[in-house]
Amino acid sequence: MFTISDVRTEYKKNPIGIDVKKPRISWKLESDQRGIVQRSYQIQVAEDQNFENKLWDSGEVESDKSIHIELKDIQLNARTRYYYRVQAWNQYGERTGWSEISFWETGLLNKDEWMAEWISAPSDLELFDDSQSPVLRRSFSLNAPVTSARIYATALGIYNLQLNGQKVGDAYFTPGWTNYQERLQYQTYDVTTLLQSGNNDIEAMFGNGWYKGELAWSGANSHYGNRLALLFQMHISLKDGTEIVIHSDDQWEAAASPILMSEIYHGETYDARLEQKEKTWKQVDVISYTKNILVAQENDHVRKIEEVAPIALITTPKGEVVLDMGQNMVGWVRFSIQGKAGQEVQLIHAEVLDKDGNFYMDNIRTAKQTNRYIFKGDQKETFEPHFTFQGFRYVQLIGFTEDQLHLDNFTGVVLHSDMEPTGSFECSDPMINQLQHNILWGLKGNFLDVPTDCPQRDERLGWTGDAQMFIRTSTFLMNVAPFFTKWSRDLESDQAEDGGVPFVVPNVLGKKGSKEFPPPFSSAAWGDAAVICPWTIYLVYGDKRLLEEQYDSMKAWVEYIRSQGDNEFLWNTGFHFGDWLALDSKPDSYVGATDRDYIATAFYAYSTSLLQKTAEILGKSQDAEQYAELHANIIKAFNEEFVTPAGRLSVSTQTAQLLALMFELVEGKAKKRAVGKLMELLKESDFHLTTGFVGTPYLNHVLSENGQNDAAYKLLFQKDYPSWLYQVTKGATTIWEHWDGIKEDGSFWSADMNSFNHYAYGAIGDWLYRKVAGIDMDEQTPAYKKSIIKPLPGEGLSFAKGKLETMYGTISSSWTKHVDGRMEVEVTIPANTTAEIILPNASGKQIFESELPLDQSNGLSVVSDNDEVKVLAGSGKYRFVY
Repeated sequence: MFTISDVRTEYKKNPIGIDVKKPRISWKLESDQRGIVQRSYQIQVAEDQNFENKLWDSGEVESDKSIHIELKDIQLNARTRYYYRVQAWNQYGERTGWSEISFWETGLLNKDEWMAEWISAPSDLELFDDSQSPVLRRSFSLNAPVTSARIYATALGIYNLQLNGQKVGDAYFTPGWTNYQERLQYQTYDVTTLLQSGNNDIEAMFGNGWYKGELAWSGANSHYGNRLALLFQMHISLKDGTEIVIHSDDQWEAAASPILMSEIYHGETYDARLEQKEKTWKQVDVISYTKNILVAQENDHVRKIEEVAPIALITTPKGEVVLDMGQNMVGWVRFSIQGKAGQEVQLIHAEVLDKDGNFYMDNIRTAKQTNRYIFKGDQKETFEPHFTFQGFRYVQLIGFTEDQLHLDNFTGVVLHSDMEPTGSFECSDPMINQLQHNILWGLKGNFLDVPTDCPQRDERLGWTGDAQMFIRTSTFLMNVAPFFTKWSRDLESDQAEDGGVPFVVPNVLGKKGSKEFPPPFSSAAWGDAAVICPWTIYLVYGDKRLLEEQYDSMKAWVEYIRSQGDNEFLWNTGFHFGDWLALDSKPDSYVGATDRDYIATAFYAYSTSLLQKTAEILGKSQDAEQYAELHANIIKAFNEEFVTPAGRLSVSTQTAQLLALMFELVEGKAKKRAVGKLMELLKESDFHLTTGFVGTPYLNHVLSENGQNDAAYKLLFQKDYPSWLYQVTKGATTIWEHWDGIKEDGSFWSADMNSFNHYAYGAIGDWLYRKVAGIDMDEQTPAYKKSIIKPLPGEGLSFAKGKLETMYGTISSSWTKHVDGRMEVEVTIPANTTAEIILPNASGKQIFESELPLDQSNGLSVVSDNDEVKVLAGSGKYRFVY
């Protein structure tokens, strides 16, 4: 068997409405033979499924490349479907045959193709107040059957379309959050089946969303504008061959909707009685707003992903009626209940109960997280909000009658960006498995269009530091390439002229700062997201185009740092968050004890090293030489500033040792002393971490890479504060912002900054996957073209297994310690890739593979290196026992 599967365009299966002028094609190869590699491929493109009129044919191309094949010489038209197919040959001349026929469909490729005008509700529309959502409508008639119909739409605000009473598409919070002055996504919908002969009605409802709504903690709103507007264009092809275009113009009309208020932080108020009330319709206003900023949807839509059934209905000591979902989740609660006309109910959302078991809202700060619904009566009514989301486990129910309070009347609806799950991890310890669950749910809760810090309080911002700290972990759990491609473009659009990077992207904190808050730009380890995130997407997905796109942004960030202060090789000026929330901080401080200039210079070196590698990959040899020299000078200056003549780091914190070792800033005696000092500090803390946001992601990696894997396992298995498992012992179902968000006595760390869904410390997942399960890559061959399988077993686990769906196919690695002392390792390597498998604790033992001694196994090369046994393998499944 030798076949092609999972053919994609720009990461997606059969996408519609893309505006990429030179699309890239990827596929996977499958074979039941070992060691299969692609010798050549052929791609054909046509406008018909039968390929009778081929537009483009690559011919047979000799190459083992099967991801991101750019169709360079093809000219694309707007609003056109293109079919394509792929076949490949292996090294033995076997041919796959053509793949299943796939397609992509272009959207509107430039601003001149938009006939639509921006329209908005008139300023004199009768509303209860400015909080009420307007609805726009247009009716039209069709006199022939429809063969095809597409809607291209976007909004200033959040919009929801209905066509003939049915929701258009399955996406929520469209058009997403961008810097609306620079970039605005539009969406494409296939509505062929929603149209009908005769009369048709289209409606658009709005929420304030990120565009007009309240954001951040200052209560400010209208960050991008104060008028909601729609841009809408529908192309309808009829059976008689004619095409009709319906678009937004002054033929539309507006009225007030039943949504009295909808804010991301505060929830939604919906008066169902207004559904039955006669509306007063007025002609819309046509307003002026640019179309130059429009881009097709880039990341995955936010969708309803799954549903959670509540596990209990609680009456608290204070007499509050509270629904327990059993899981800290993000989305909303849907209910189906019959009520009396005018009955108002409230659902208030919170993450935790206090130590007495009462409903607790203090850590939500000023966010109300409250949905209100007023029944129209006389029938069962189903409600879920439209333009808001909540972060919660517990829901206080107010106004419900006793006969309405049944668990099966309520359902939790989980929403997040619809990224494809790619990785799994499991081991012999249930608490570690719960930790893995918490890491995954931290991603689910915070990857909602942008990577937010938390999903519940009056914040929910795209903090750059959190994103770069967690990005590698996220790449294992889900395919986040489209997600971070879009967000990296957001970052560049918000980057300052001098190369500085905002604390949050999109940036709603302003540009000047205030007495209460520093200028919201350019903290070390936060701004470095400009370099670390594109580099990570390149490594994991082989996306060289993203590096090309983001190169100027990456370079601008490094040059910004270089221009600071009077020494271009040190970063010792400006505001920095430092090792945020580290446990070695001074009293009443959020900033850890590690010197901030030290952290800044360390990250300066790291980002420069990544920029230098990027320049090499992109063939920018002059830049590569320049940044190699700059990197060497930064390391030299770092050692002169922070390493004593005796080889000791002048900053004696856990994080200081970690950064020096992780970023390879010291060598020889200084490196040895840094490892020794780190172990000394861990022993002083009885093998507990004191690290914050900056140091924690690297802690276990550094230990395992420097011969201290046993210490890494000790840290992993600690159950008392501070540790990852302490949260688990307290019932956590997501990752916390603080190591002691809930203290031993049940009290809280603080009221003002204490999120229980904050993914940064979930970066331990990266170590679980790459070191415990052992799935890693050779950086010289990105996207796991050559994987490094090197599991590192440790005390406390009898087995561990990981599985990752890469761009080339499935990699899996599992190991088991048997009670008789035998070790068993199983590995799967996808076709068209190779692997270096390093067997743990195998030196000096007789190793069997597929029941044969290893040296007799077909297709494997064994290399002994000191105490390691390395097996060089092609694709296939392998089982080693020794």
